[in-house]
This record gives sequence, structure tokens and C-alpha cells, in this order.
Amino acid sequence: MTDSPSPSRTPVERAWRGFAAEFAPRMARRSASSLQDRWRRLADRAFFIVQCGISAGIAWFVAGHLVGNQDPFFAPIAAVITLGMSFGQRIERAVQVVIGVAVGVFVGDLFIHVFGSGYWQVALIVVIAMSLATMLNAGVLMTTQAGVQAIFVTLLVPATGAAFSRWTDAVIGGLVALAAATVTPASPLRKPRRHAARIVTEIADVLSVSAAALRSRNLEDADAALERARASEQALTTLHDLADDGLAVVRQSPFRRGHLPAVQAIADLLVPLDRAIRNIRVLVRRVNVAIREGEDVPKAYLDLIDDLAAIAQGMADELQERHLPRISRAGLADLAERSCYVTVHPSLSSEVIRAQVRSAIVDLLMVTGLTHEQALAYLPVSYSLEPEYDAEQDDGTDLPTQTLHRMEDTDDEDPT
Repeated sequence: MTDSPSPSRTPVERAWRGFAAEFAPRMARRSASSLQDRWRRLADRAFFIVQCGISAGIAWFVAGHLVGNQDPFFAPIAAVITLGMSFGQRIERAVQVVIGVAVGVFVGDLFIHVFGSGYWQVALIVVIAMSLATMLNAGVLMTTQAGVQAIFVTLLVPATGAAFSRWTDAVIGGLVALAAATVTPASPLRKPRRHAARIVTEIADVLSVSAAALRSRNLEDADAALERARASEQALTTLHDLADDGLAVVRQSPFRRGHLPAVQAIADLLVPLDRAIRNIRVLVRRVNVAIREGEDVPKAYLDLIDDLAAIAQGMADELQERHLPRISRAGLADLAERSCYVTVHPSLSSEVIRAQVRSAIVDLLMVTGLTHEQALAYLPVSYSLEPEYDAEQDDGTDLPTQTLHRMEDTDDEDPT
């Protein structure tokens, strides 16, 4: 006896199976990537987490066992808040925590002795404490701590002298955190340089993709390059934060002071890198326009973009090797010399592209360690190649020749 054939699947079942077959592998890859990102974030923050945990335990031990304060719960809180999840502004955070606690404890202790404690007292005392902190030009952290401490005092109704002990707990927690802050890993010193190298690599990739898109008249690739250029703004923000952390480490830790010149040199790259990204973004936008409008861009100009991309990649490699990309300066100088020649009857887009290449050259010269004035000195004025008919062939017809004409070059100053 043969098995009866299975009933045919409904359209909904077929659609669901098709959806699963198409999207399940993609979702699995995305899930794996997300898991890797989570582990990477944990690895990046592991030092902070362990440092906060150890500091919290030490703060409790010092305040409770050495000083003798009863239930010094705010000592570890102050230590963790002071350390935070970044190296920057730790001293400022410690001062704000201590002052905020002092304001909150003072207002709360005074208030409960007059009005007692309860739900309306909590609401009113938080408003008073935070308002007083604001009038003292407190920052967000100090104002928040004033409100938090007012709540603690109101709800816990401390015994005589407990208010002062809570303030000393805050001082102890802040001091323990500042002592712990002198112990730092080397990663905050390396990360700014590595991230700067990644930014320059992205600049090189965007330039290379843009030149290829313009040669092949591929609008889709040009759009992708423009999106990458626009997204690079976030990378600059990250570099700014990393540079701030690195500078905070070398200034606060006596064991890292010798790294200050190297970290400061990377921090100084923020301005020229920002200008370079802005100029390249304009360049890529004009590449899109040239493709859309069918404007011709001379091969010499495309070669300028390709060569600038190659030099930028070399600069990124130098940054990875822990020094400023001074070796690339000669290549940029040669490219600046070649960028001064204008082809016959150029289109608007082609001249905008050439101008942005020249501006980006100045920016990248500054990345090699030059000042703005020194970088501008490498950029010659522009010359046009205009045909003149002043020579004659043997048959009497005009023979066109080309001569150089100096042009008013508006891009010798950084447009940004």
C-alpha cells in the first residue's frame, strides 16, 4: 500500500518558507556580528569595569574600617561616579561629587529637623537642593548629586553626626578614585593614533572609489562614496573623544607624562583631518554631479584623485607605525605641483574637483606636521593651457600651440 501524497502547502506556508530560506542566513550572520560587537565593547571597557569594582571595595574598606563610619554606602558610590567610564575630567567629577553631596546633605539635614520626612518633604527638598546647586553654577553631575543626597538624608533620617560622615564618605570615595586613576592602561595612548590611521584610510578609500566611479560613469558607486564621506563625521567625533581621554591620562597619571608630546601630536590632527574630510566630501559630491550631468573630467584630474588616494593610504600606514606621516610630504609636494595646470576649456565640475584636490593637499600636508602657512607655501598658483595660433605650417595653415597663462587661483586659501 503506497503512502498518500502529502497535501499541498498553502500560499502562506510557501511564503513563510521562502522568507525563512532567504532571511534566516542573513539574520544569523547579523546575530554573529552583533555578538562580536558586544564582546568587543566588553573588552574595550573591561579595564574600567574592574577598576571601578576594586575602587568601590577599597573605598568601603577605608571609610568603614579605617575611618570608622557606619554603613559608608556612599564611599563606593562616589568612587564609581568619579571614575566613570572614561579617563577625562576625573578630577572635575570628584570635586562635583563632593560639593554636590555637601549641598544635598546640608539642605536635607536642615529640612528634616524643621519639617520632618515624608513624600511631600522629599519632593520639596529635591527642588530646593538642586536649585541651590544650580545657583552655585554647578554642573549637571553636581546638581544631580545634590538632589540624590537630599533624598538619602530625608528618607534615612540619619542620626546625629551621620550627615557629616556621609560627606566624608564622599571625600574618601573621590580620593580613592583619583588614586586609582593614576593606574592606567596603555590603550588610551594607542587608540587615538590607530583611529586617526583608520580615518586617513577611509579618506583614501573614498577617493579611490570616487575616481573609479567617475571613470566608469557608475552613479551607484559614486553615491556609495558620498555616503561614506558623509558618515566620516562620526569618526572624527570618536577621534576627538579618544584624544581627550589620551590627554587626560598623560596629564593625570605621573607614570604616563612622557607620552604627552606623542598624544598631543595626534590631538593636533583633528583640525586638518576635519578640513580634509569636508573638502573631500565636496569633491565627491561634485563627482556625482559630473556623472549625472555628463560633464567631462580630464584624465589628468582623475589621476590627481588616484594619486592623492595612494598618498593618503601611505600616510595611514605611517600613522600605524607610531609616527607622523612625514615621509608622505614629498609625494604631496609633487602632487601640489601637478595640480596647478588647468586643461583647455574645463567644465565647472572638473575645476571644482581640481580645486578640492588642491585644498585636500593642503590639509594632508598639515597632517604631516606643517602649519597652515607652511602647507600653503607648497601649493603653486594655477596655470591654464590655452591654445594660440601664432605659428604657421608650410602650407600656410595655422598650427595650434599651447602656452601657459597664470590664473587667479581662488583655492590657494583653504575654503573651509
